[in-house]
Amino acid sequence: MSKKGPIISNVIDNLRRVFQILNEQSKKVERETGLTGPQLWAIKTINESSPVKVSDLANKLYLHPTTVVGIIDRLEKQDLVKRRRSEDDRRVVWIELTDKGNELVKSAPEVAQGLLVSGLEEISANNLIEIDRSMKHLVKIFGAQKTPPKLIRSTEVNIPNDTDMK
Repeated sequence: MSKKGPIISNVIDNLRRVFQILNEQSKKVERETGLTGPQLWAIKTINESSPVKVSDLANKLYLHPTTVVGIIDRLEKQDLVKRRRSEDDRRVVWIELTDKGNELVKSAPEVAQGLLVSGLEEISANNLIEIDRSMKHLVKIFGAQKTPPKLIRSTEVNIPNDTDMK
């Protein structure tokens, strides 16, 4: 093993840990709520900020608004959220939890995506830049720079910024 061997081993083991926790948390969410992780993450975020505009929800979830609209569509079909047009500006749509959504959020498990975002928001900008740079290297190793980013254990695809695909 070269001098880099132990470092490579650590990187691979840490990636395994990340994949493992994401997979386990996502399965737990699906088993306990019947929702995908992104759907539950949206519900929890709506609960914290209700009512919330779609654009604000997208910002809080670090997702493209089109992706969030798809998630909201699925949640609305399950009677977990409702849309309400603003009286002042009909273009503005507010999202709120229904009674069923409020009940679900009370007993719902933690969501891996929410933990990740909370943790990343606590990190300094310089460290975030370093993590971003390192993640881009990993993506390049796999040749996945142009692969659209799917949400964890979901069919939803986040529409990335053009700079993210380079």
